[in-house]
Amino acid sequence: MASAASELSEPHVLAHAKRHLFPDDGAGTTYAVVDTQFTSEQWLADGAITPEITETLAPFNHVCIGTGYPDLVGVRSLDDELVAVNRLGSDPPLIAIEAKGYTKSGTVDVERGVVQAYDRLHEANVAYVTAPSSAISESARTLARELNVGVLAVEPGGAVTPLELPRVVGNRTTTEAEAIRFQASAQGVVDDSFGLNHPKNYLGYPLAYYADGSTEELMRENKVVREIDSAKRGAIVLGLVKKRPNGIRLTALGREVVRFALGRYGSVERALNEFQNWYRKSRCFYDLAPEWGLLTRRVVFDYPATQLIVEELQRLHEDGETYPNLVQLVEYLYELHPTFTIELFVRGTDDARNRVLGPEGELRINALTNGNVYHSPTVFQFKAILYHAGILTERGAEPSNLDPRADTWALRNSL
Repeated sequence: MASAASELSEPHVLAHAKRHLFPDDGAGTTYAVVDTQFTSEQWLADGAITPEITETLAPFNHVCIGTGYPDLVGVRSLDDELVAVNRLGSDPPLIAIEAKGYTKSGTVDVERGVVQAYDRLHEANVAYVTAPSSAISESARTLARELNVGVLAVEPGGAVTPLELPRVVGNRTTTEAEAIRFQASAQGVVDDSFGLNHPKNYLGYPLAYYADGSTEELMRENKVVREIDSAKRGAIVLGLVKKRPNGIRLTALGREVVRFALGRYGSVERALNEFQNWYRKSRCFYDLAPEWGLLTRRVVFDYPATQLIVEELQRLHEDGETYPNLVQLVEYLYELHPTFTIELFVRGTDDARNRVLGPEGELRINALTNGNVYHSPTVFQFKAILYHAGILTERGAEPSNLDPRADTWALRNSL
C-alpha cells in the first residue's frame, strides 16, 4: 500500500481529476481554483507535494461553497460522459470537487468525501468526489447515487473513469461562487483582458466594426489604436462585443455606443474621425471629451468589478478613509469579498497566491506591499480606465513600478 499512498495521495488524486475535467485545451468559459491547503510543500504526514503537482493544481484560492471549502471549484461545460442530465441550458455549470487519497495508514475515507461533496450542492450545480479506484466501495457508490454526487475513480497511472454520473441542478449563488463564474466568463480578469489603458481604444472597436470597411484599417486610419487584438479583447471584457461561432457581434451595450455616435455625428465614420483629436492625449478623458467621458462612465460601470470597487470605496469614505492606498483597499475588500478580491487583484501564479494566502486562506498583509504580486490588468490598465471615466482620482501603474502603500484608490466624487 506504500506505493499507492505515494502515487495516489489526495494532492495526486486531485491533480489527475483536474487534468480530466479541466484540460488545458483553450476552451472558453472555463476556470478553476484549488483550495489553498494544497499550497504547502508537505501534505500532512503523507509525503511531499512536488512542484509538478503544485503547477497542475494552481491557481489557488480559498472559496466557501455550502458550509465549507471544496478542494476544487470551477466552471466548465461538461461532456456527456461526466453528467447524467443537463437541463440548465447553455451556461456552463459551477463544479465542486472533493478529493480523497491514500494516507500512510492505507485508508481512504471516500464516504466522507461524498457527504462533503453533497454539502457543496447547496450552491454548486455539480459535485464530485474523486478517489483511488481501488478504494471506492459499492456502499460509497450507492450513497453517491442517493445524494446526486458524481464519483471519479483515479488509477495509479492517472487515468480517470467516471463511475457515477451526477445530474446538473440549479442552485442559489453567493458572491464567492459568483467570483469564480466571473473569472470563467468573457469578462474575467486574465492576462490579456485589458491590454490597453485608455477606454477610447475599446469604444472605438464597436464603431469601427459597425462602419463600412475593414475594422482593423478603420482603427488604424483614425488613430484609435494600433493594437487591434487588444482593443477587441477589451471590448469583449467590457461587454461591447461578443464572440459568436460565426464571428464577433455587437451586444446591446455596443449598439448603444453606436447610437450615441450616430446621434452626435450623423455617422460612425465621422465619430471615428474625432478619435484623431485624442491621439496620445494623456489628460483625463472625462475632462478632455465630457460627452464621451460620460459614455465611458456608463460602459465601465456596467462592468461587475467597477460596481464592487465603487461601492466599497464609498463605504471606506464613510468610515473616514477617503484616500486608501492599495494595501488598505485589498485588506478591506478581502474581509467582505475574499474570493473576488484575490481573483481581481492577485496574479494567478502559484508564487503570487502562495505569498498572499496562507494554507487556511488567511491574508498575508506584508505580501501586499510588494507590487509584483498584483495583477497588471487590474492595478494598471483597469485603474487607468476608471481614472479616464472620471471615477477614480489617479491612474494606475505597472506592478514592477508599483508602490502599493503609495498607490491611492479614491473616488473622484464621494457621497
